Amino acid sequence: MADLVYTHVLDFDGDVVTKRYVDGKPGAAEREWRALTLLAEHASGLSPRPIAFEDGVVRMTRIAGVPLRGLAVEEVPLTAMAEALTELYEAVPPGVLAAVPVRPWQAEALAGQVREWLDAWRPRGPRADRAVKEGLRWLAGRRPGESGVRPVFGAGDGNLANFLWDGARVRIVDFEDSGRSDLVYELAELSEHVSMWVDGEVEIADRFELSGPQARRLRDCRRLQSLVWLFLLSHDSPRNPPGTFDRQVERVLRSLEA
Repeated sequence: MADLVYTHVLDFDGDVVTKRYVDGKPGAAEREWRALTLLAEHASGLSPRPIAFEDGVVRMTRIAGVPLRGLAVEEVPLTAMAEALTELYEAVPPGVLAAVPVRPWQAEALAGQVREWLDAWRPRGPRADRAVKEGLRWLAGRRPGESGVRPVFGAGDGNLANFLWDGARVRIVDFEDSGRSDLVYELAELSEHVSMWVDGEVEIADRFELSGPQARRLRDCRRLQSLVWLFLLSHDSPRNPPGTFDRQVERVLRSLEA
């Protein structure tokens, strides 16, 4: 059986998954393989076990579990998700992490892309246009600095579907955008991903104890990520319920007013 999933094809053969990258996304297969091998060494059992890698094809073990997206994410699996994230963020020793390439789309590169998107915005109604105007004003005055940065290994994808619950623990899949990151940026990406609120609010960042500078950085990074989703959801998609874009507009305005 094969399913086309955005950037790759997945083939399932018993307990083995073969992931074939099909869109030429630079470095994606290499990042996936690096993540699987690092986690196999430093956090065994948290993710699929690597089997083989060649010419953009990654073979790995298949792990049991139901994606958290679409579930009624209650206290037990949410606690297990926070535990899995903590394990991920603490898994790679600092000396090893320092040699891991930075993951794609870190904050400053993303901020530049968001400015381009919003500068090219076409009117979508008073509330949406106000969110864009306020977003551009915020970006123009944004001075985040490096306060509150704690290097971690990040999965690079906030989709709740990448967290598999087997009734006892949560494990993580999909590492094509993984790499060296920082704790707060990863939490912000997770918190603002559409999958974390479209079917019912899931708040994960408050499961982590953050310093004052980290809390301020989280607010900054969440605002940035909310503007990403304002643009992405402006292109109506049948994958999301009707009204999702309007809900995102209100999330952006609340974030910028906070």
